[in-house]
Amino acid sequence: MIWLRKTALVLHLLRGLVTCALLFPWLGVRTREWHIRRWSRRLLRICGVDVDVVDATGAPSHGAGRHGALVVSNHISWLDIYVIHSWQPVRFVAKSEIRSWPLVGWLCEKTGTIFIERGRKRDAHRVLHDITDVMLQGDLVGVFPEGTTTDGAEVLPFHANLMQAPISGGLPVQPLGLNYLDAATGQPTLAAAYIGETTLLQSLEAVLRAPRIKARLVIGPALASASGDRRELANSAREVVSHLSQGAPEHAAAAARRLNHPVEPGGVPEPASAAIS
Repeated sequence: MIWLRKTALVLHLLRGLVTCALLFPWLGVRTREWHIRRWSRRLLRICGVDVDVVDATGAPSHGAGRHGALVVSNHISWLDIYVIHSWQPVRFVAKSEIRSWPLVGWLCEKTGTIFIERGRKRDAHRVLHDITDVMLQGDLVGVFPEGTTTDGAEVLPFHANLMQAPISGGLPVQPLGLNYLDAATGQPTLAAAYIGETTLLQSLEAVLRAPRIKARLVIGPALASASGDRRELANSAREVVSHLSQGAPEHAAAAARRLNHPVEPGGVPEPASAAIS
């Protein structure tokens, strides 16, 4: 019954608050990541969401193979954060208003969220420096460059500003493609979409009442900008994410090769077999 799931969700949220308050100050980075991953997986189970994580070849992926990168994904739901955390905990960049949300804002702060005051250029510069610094220390930083949620049918243009951080640090961009399916039929579902005038509570209610959902997360090839052009990097990352989310990993690999190994005039393109490293 749905009231049992709601009760379990409240208790799980309280458990997260206690863990962050009492344990996190004494734990190392890897142990905190273990708790975040386990908590996120449990949250998704309570919400009736199964997670399928694969790389671009279709093989299961059990965590990030590299550290110190900017993780970019399409954005469909508030569930996206926990789907990604269930694969590999990352430090997300979020609007500063979230910090004032009851309970949730505190949890976000304690799990390493980097807050930005959107619309303030000075704060954007600060955040760029902060992102670069923490990535150079080995952290993964997660952003949703569309800047809003969609129904998942297409990927909106990526904002390029935060792409300057991996360029400045000489670090890669790790693209992810995300979609939500009806677990029984394998067809796309809008049950998880957090769009329009829907409130967070209304979205949560829709998720809890929906048939079981499968979240499919596809890990793409890492990207590096040879030109140092943040707009080129943003456009390429969007193309790769779009192909990943739409089930076309071979096109994602080709787009990644064009960015990572640009062909000089008169040069020979890299063979397709070198798509995934």
